Amino acid sequence: MAQKSQEKGVTGGAPVVTEPGRVRNVVLVGHSGAGKTTLVEALLTASGTIGRAGTVTDGTTVCDHDPAAVRQQRSVSLACAPLLHRDVKINLLDTPGYADFVGELRAGLRAADAALFVVSAAGGMDAATVALWEECAAVDMPRAVAVTRLDHPRADFDETVALCQRVFGDNVLPLYLPMLDDSGESVVGLLGLVTRRVFDYTAGLPAQVREPDPEHLPAIAEARDELIEGIIAESEDESLMDRYLAGEELDTEVLIADLEKAVARGHFYPVVPVSVDTGVGLDALLDGLVSAFPSPPEHELPAVAGLDGSPRPPLTCDPDGPLVAEVVKTTVDRHVGRVSLVRVFSGTLRPELTVHVAGHGMAERGHPDHDADERVGHLYSPLGAALREVPLCVAGDICAITKSGSAETGDTISAKDDPLLVAPWDMPEPLLPVAVVARSRADEDALARNLARLVAGDPTLRLERNPETHQLVLWTMGEAHADVVLDRLRGGGVELDTEPVRVAFRETLTAPAKGHGRHVKQSGGHGQYAICDIEVEPLPTGGGFEFVDRVVGGAVPHNYIPSVEKGVRTQMERGLVAGHPVVDLRVTLFDGKAHSVDSSDAAFQTAGALALRDAAERGQPTLLEPVDEVAVRVPDSAVGAVMGDLSGRRGRVLGTEPDPEADGRTLVRAEVPATELLRYAIELRSLTSGSGTFRRAFARYEPMPTHLAEQVRKEHNGAS
Repeated sequence: MAQKSQEKGVTGGAPVVTEPGRVRNVVLVGHSGAGKTTLVEALLTASGTIGRAGTVTDGTTVCDHDPAAVRQQRSVSLACAPLLHRDVKINLLDTPGYADFVGELRAGLRAADAALFVVSAAGGMDAATVALWEECAAVDMPRAVAVTRLDHPRADFDETVALCQRVFGDNVLPLYLPMLDDSGESVVGLLGLVTRRVFDYTAGLPAQVREPDPEHLPAIAEARDELIEGIIAESEDESLMDRYLAGEELDTEVLIADLEKAVARGHFYPVVPVSVDTGVGLDALLDGLVSAFPSPPEHELPAVAGLDGSPRPPLTCDPDGPLVAEVVKTTVDRHVGRVSLVRVFSGTLRPELTVHVAGHGMAERGHPDHDADERVGHLYSPLGAALREVPLCVAGDICAITKSGSAETGDTISAKDDPLLVAPWDMPEPLLPVAVVARSRADEDALARNLARLVAGDPTLRLERNPETHQLVLWTMGEAHADVVLDRLRGGGVELDTEPVRVAFRETLTAPAKGHGRHVKQSGGHGQYAICDIEVEPLPTGGGFEFVDRVVGGAVPHNYIPSVEKGVRTQMERGLVAGHPVVDLRVTLFDGKAHSVDSSDAAFQTAGALALRDAAERGQPTLLEPVDEVAVRVPDSAVGAVMGDLSGRRGRVLGTEPDPEADGRTLVRAEVPATELLRYAIELRSLTSGSGTFRRAFARYEPMPTHLAEQVRKEHNGAS
């Protein structure tokens, strides 16, 4: 790891703070390609944390150290990059912008106290970013906007700000305006609206501060008036507006103080233009993160409960309080093993401390409830992949621990003598299935080990061993997520292949029929003799299975009647036409014959199975397919396209209603065959430009259309 630190140009030791007030936890969010990782690299360089900035295209950035990120040239996982500015430690949390990696984004939001939305001046904004802004608004998370790529030929700062104001709402206002050089092509400085000063970056960082030129004054005056009115509207001093309207010149320090309070409360959203190529705005952005974004004691902490679910008093960000921390991310490093990124909410985490690690409530995602006492070895300050040892991690700060035997993403770390559980954060359901198969018996063991590691670190990955189709299915967030998971498995030395995901169908009979089962064999020695006659009739959907004994006169001896039922049940499990279980059937045994010597339990089991197969030839067998209830959340503008697509998937649209969770969105409810939903996560994203989401739940089985059922039969017969 030390070698990796050197390669990344890390300078000096890790920043260590002992007061929560000297910490800022900031998550960078925005669509893929907006420049989040490049901005982090520039801020690390500007603060002196690293000596030279890497690039995404070269795969040399601090945050994109994952091999999959280097190969795809985009972030695929959460990364932490701390820096020190004005004696304050800023933990920058870089998140992927692509929708498939929303789990990493949620982890970043959990660990942070404020969000920096990164918007490209040349690339616009996607619907997922808009939805994320609304999500942050719902919990009053403080936000600011950094407008990047100012030097791009198509960059338009004014239009980008106008776009942010249209989609993000009120109080999104710039603190600075870009200042162009004499050619009007390159951004060389900023016009400060509050201070009415020019910040000139012609000579690099730090900016040279001077009075504005006369040609700058009209632009400053117009934008400044709007900014001040926005600040005053959020001020706690009700007299400011009257004084301002009366023409009084308000003190700059008062305006800045009110601005910082409004930002920290999550009511005002400053916009800062930055250029990573020239350094324009980097120092202004760092100053804003320190002065305007809240420290951990100012941000509400998640609720906690006892291991039995009993509520506990609210946490406070107190270094001397009870130890409560959360694992926000778990990875497996080839050199040091399991690495857990931890946000400390209360207390102080120290090396050699014995703690309680607990994870509850994720069993359905493949994470069984677990509790263990473990000794924390060393503590580290992570800088991308580099781990720098630190003596402690105070409440409000973020650190990394290694070699934990049980810690998984979402687990709570607390005091051994008073174990607690932090309320879990919301995680989306993985909805794209991928069936994997090991190439050899030796690979099966390696596959199991590597899957356990991946599932431990990724709550959006669900592992399912389907008992009916006998497939190992990974439920992922989308194609890009699936590609990364498969790459990591192969990178762990696993040889594997993927195969089409099979759906678990059912079979039934649609008409009453009689069946004759005759199993008579005599080939020397003990023979086999069993004859039975049954009558079958379909039951209503969900009727299950009924076995009725109507044998009279002892035609089938009483002790062999359970054998006939067992044979029927066995055949029902094997299927009648396509190898799928038979359901909703009543079987009546009404006659048969036995031999005093050659009849046996096994013989009557075979006869029962033969009788059912014989009845199936006349009982009009059919395939039943699973149908899911689907709830699709989409922007209002996409409702028509989504409803048409659902109908094209043989779905029945049940109705629409306004989305109770967000304005401007609609909830479409439908019932859709499961076979039509295997790749719906991909199709819906394409249909709604990444802004649509859906949930599904099994509803019932229904008869499959004849032509599709015939295709399934042919595939089964061809395989067998």
